[in-house]
Amino acid sequence: MWVFSTAGCRWLGAAGSLAVTVGGWAAGTLPVRGGAGLWQPHGTGVTVAGSVLAYLGLTLLIVAWWQYGRVLRAGREAGGAGADGAGAGAAGAGAGAGADGAGVGVTLCWWVAPLLLAPPLYSADVYSYIAQGAMVLEGHDVYAAGPAVLGPGELGYDAAASVGGHWTDTPAPYGPVFLLLAQAVVGLTGGAVVPAVLGMRLVALLALALIVWAVRGLAPEGRRDGAVWLAALNPLLLVHVVGGLHNDGLMAGLLLAGVLLAVRRGRWAVGGAVIGLAMMIKSPAALGLLFAGIAVARRRGGAAGLAKGLLPGAVAVAVAAGASVAAGTGFGWLRTQSVAATIHTALSVTSDLGLGLGLLVADDPEPVKGVVQKLGLLAAGAIVAAIAWRVWKGRVEPVLGLGLSLLALVALSPMVQPWYVLWGTVAVAAAGAWDGRGGQLLAVLCAALAYETAPSGHTPAYGFALAGVVLAAGLWWARRESWGEPGTVAVPGPRPVPSEAAARRDRVR
Repeated sequence: MWVFSTAGCRWLGAAGSLAVTVGGWAAGTLPVRGGAGLWQPHGTGVTVAGSVLAYLGLTLLIVAWWQYGRVLRAGREAGGAGADGAGAGAAGAGAGAGADGAGVGVTLCWWVAPLLLAPPLYSADVYSYIAQGAMVLEGHDVYAAGPAVLGPGELGYDAAASVGGHWTDTPAPYGPVFLLLAQAVVGLTGGAVVPAVLGMRLVALLALALIVWAVRGLAPEGRRDGAVWLAALNPLLLVHVVGGLHNDGLMAGLLLAGVLLAVRRGRWAVGGAVIGLAMMIKSPAALGLLFAGIAVARRRGGAAGLAKGLLPGAVAVAVAAGASVAAGTGFGWLRTQSVAATIHTALSVTSDLGLGLGLLVADDPEPVKGVVQKLGLLAAGAIVAAIAWRVWKGRVEPVLGLGLSLLALVALSPMVQPWYVLWGTVAVAAAGAWDGRGGQLLAVLCAALAYETAPSGHTPAYGFALAGVVLAAGLWWARRESWGEPGTVAVPGPRPVPSEAAARRDRVR
């Protein structure tokens, strides 16, 4: 059927994205004040209709994405096997998706374009970003107070009115580099809500471009289109980074760009600096230093290699310190990294388990919950150490090790949001592991999590129910059409770490 071809998927996904946007104009995360007559709440009937339309659009987008991945994989298998006429037809379909990346890039543009003028979708976090940027300009300490300190007549006052309840009085958990970006957007737009949101969307588009560039640079040749499919065409990323404007996209883009420069291009100093910038967006990017350092150390070898492996981290620390001083916000971000853990999210296994145990054994469940959360972080640290050891021994490719470590950290974190899964997913995709069993299951998980949050930014019970249904259907599909069975294209093993001479030749090219 035409609808399941490359062109059909492109049109179907674009229609889905458009439906999400149109529905979002009625049921998105609309501002309480400052909508300029463009983004404003409507009656219950219009809001419900908009929400239904957005969910239908999301479903179209996910179906198009799944099928697009199947087309890419069929083309890769047939092309790699030199199959018969039917296989060659599948290969042609895959090539139509863009052997040189052009087709995948065009598809991405089609799917992103409708979201550009959408109001904030699936989250109110962008209002926090704008308010925090305004706080810096108004002289407030963003690491000591929340957006509620902004008063009438101050920049960001309108945006602060739309900040989610949990975050109104919560200090910023973000690094100074992101606050500088938010400050620049507020300064250029005067803090007006609609222009400021669109300004933050430009930052999100920059993040998307960084992710695509870094993923294509890191992925093995022949796997780049599929890597972009899992990383950037991913509906979870489109609705939460482009639509929802989460800064996790910028963190991931800078992190992968830094790893690309340090691990693949041999520019460890520049790579360390870029990872340092990623850390100053959100702190989990620091894991990139571990795996970049291992790659640098293995390239050189011996005691000298071990010493050189510490250098990307030293550069990143220097960048973080310099950014903290230059931004004028100081080092307060060091004490606010745990504020998110105070907010309970149903997706956090350790928080749910700790709360349940606490209710069973104590009058006040919080101490028990805190202990379980800390044990979860210790377990995540142990898993990361085990993965790092395998990377050091050459059994796991560094970029794949980074992706698996980020996924472990998210799974055992005291606070988990649906888009956090993207941290590790984009790295796993960049390692080229998109068309095996692991990539298939990640795709299913991302598709399911896209339903958890409503366009309004709330997490209704029916959102979890929809996510459960999609997860069950996706697992059934994965079992019926397993991407990990013998005879399919295997996930590549560890790529050899280039020598310093090879790295110098790459730089010359």
